[in-house]
Amino acid sequence: MAARPVSRILERLVRSSARGCSSGAPVTQPYPGEPSQPATEELSRRRQFLREHAVPFSAFLTDSFGRQHNYLRISLTEKCNLRCQYCMPEEGVPLTPKADLLTTEEILTLARLFVKEGVDKIRLTGGEPLIRPDVVDIVAQLHRLEGLQTIGITTNGINLARLLPPLQKAGLTAINISLDTLVPAKFEFIVRRKGFHKVMEGIHKAIELGYNPVKVNCVVMRGLNEDELLDFVTLTQGLPLDVRFIEYMPFDGNKWNFKKMVSYKEMLDTIRQQWPELEKLPEEESSTAKAFKVPSFLGRISFITSMSEHFCGTCNRLRITADGNLKVCLFGNSEVSLRDHLRAGASEEELLRIIGAAVGRKKPRHAGMFNISQMKNRPMILIELFLLLQDSPPASRSIFSWDPLHVQGLRPRMSFFNQMATFWNSVPQTTPLVPQWMGSGSPQRHYSSYVDSDANSKCLSPGSRVPAAHSGPWSTSNQLTHVDSEGQAAMVDVGGKPDTERVAVASAVVLLGPVAFKLVQQNQLKKGDALGVAQLAGIQAAKLTSQLIPLCHHVALNHVQVQLELDSTRHAAVIQASCRARGPTGVEMEALTSAAVAALTLYDMCKAVSRDIVVGEIKLISKTGGQRGDFHRA
Repeated sequence: MAARPVSRILERLVRSSARGCSSGAPVTQPYPGEPSQPATEELSRRRQFLREHAVPFSAFLTDSFGRQHNYLRISLTEKCNLRCQYCMPEEGVPLTPKADLLTTEEILTLARLFVKEGVDKIRLTGGEPLIRPDVVDIVAQLHRLEGLQTIGITTNGINLARLLPPLQKAGLTAINISLDTLVPAKFEFIVRRKGFHKVMEGIHKAIELGYNPVKVNCVVMRGLNEDELLDFVTLTQGLPLDVRFIEYMPFDGNKWNFKKMVSYKEMLDTIRQQWPELEKLPEEESSTAKAFKVPSFLGRISFITSMSEHFCGTCNRLRITADGNLKVCLFGNSEVSLRDHLRAGASEEELLRIIGAAVGRKKPRHAGMFNISQMKNRPMILIELFLLLQDSPPASRSIFSWDPLHVQGLRPRMSFFNQMATFWNSVPQTTPLVPQWMGSGSPQRHYSSYVDSDANSKCLSPGSRVPAAHSGPWSTSNQLTHVDSEGQAAMVDVGGKPDTERVAVASAVVLLGPVAFKLVQQNQLKKGDALGVAQLAGIQAAKLTSQLIPLCHHVALNHVQVQLELDSTRHAAVIQASCRARGPTGVEMEALTSAAVAALTLYDMCKAVSRDIVVGEIKLISKTGGQRGDFHRA
């Protein structure tokens, strides 16, 4: 089959993914830039009328630095149907009792007050706003407010395809959809839920209904999805998307680490290596986004630089949380309860004085990323699902040759995961991620990670004597290195050891049995691509070893590779994990942890089919670079 431009393949995947939604609703794709004519004309007339009848801006919404706050974000709920790792703690968050949340009438009362004072844009957030039963009615009520020009919503996209048609009829004018990866298995890892294809269908539906651009928010995290930057940019070639790359931000419970943050300039440099012709677009007033466009591409990209280059000086945003608290700064921990004053019978004038006092106390800028990470603040989910994925006014490479079917030996029913794996392997500056064949038709897939600079160095583990081949003076100690002279557990001090290149390889075997083996081989498991999920789990486990094994040091891994080979003679999956780093201590624990967790993940993916699955043969295959010499198992 002839090679086709990758943007067309990705565009086709966006469209075809709509078929994966359980709704079964047929979806047609008009020309991507085609607007919804009646809605566009009505919005244009409304904006023209408001420009001609503008009134002086409210003093209550103007702070002491002259910033006029005409943009209000209202959280409709604290609940969410996903569990994004950067948004809420893994254990979830304590939810506010329903009686303490704003009622629909209270939301509309506050909205009317703010619009009367000069707010001309409202964005509805969460939690996930589309799980609120009366969200369409709320949009319709807001649409009736004289002076309100824009009604937007920020959503995770799970319910979007179903609700967007009535929302558009009610008056919704802007849409932001959150999507942090184009790989379904990685999507499940990040959000801890299924739903990738529903999000893609939501994006498709927004394009179909004429939203242009459709804004796609991507939180970029080192070691997780920064290797997909070029993939996301490629989506904008043939689709009217504004892909917005957001710097990872600190909130309670998301274990923020500066080293996990990929800065705007680093992202921009990576993209410009592929598209040097990338051009900067003019910045809109009060916009949080730095916008760029590849000439001839239909869409564009933007960067939300909250951490590396703050935009506090032009901030025009206020926020109301689901429990009725006014936040004048996303990163500030001071709040004032408008709900309590409403329920105490405060008049409109009293509410305005309270709001004006809060706005007047707004600081010139936030405290900076390092101070913010130490401050007590709500988890992101309790402020808004994606507070900072702000909207900005819309604006209307040499392509890789990539044929997803022309890959030797692929399964007849090739998954999106494997298609993206093949694509990644063709992208410069990314690490190999390509399906290959080994042996008698058994698939072996290689997954690699970038450098994870989340760490420094690691534990010295002497290893036990086993039959082995030695390429150097391998010696074991008759003393446990993790026990002090009094028999207490202690971490080894590696501060005085020299940095050397360290490599370790470990393996594991999962005996699946004939039934589970066949389903894995044919990719027929209900849970999805078992091998792909296991490989991702192995990579993640290697980077988290020091958090699982108490006395291990952190290691800055340069490379992680996980391979799975299906052995039809034993109905087994053979896993091999290799880790590489330069430092004062070895990486055998990373390799062993990677192989073990990949095996356990495969067990978890298959356990509904059979409980007669055996995980075993977890062992170190080789280790090089240490003072004790190299080790190679015979």
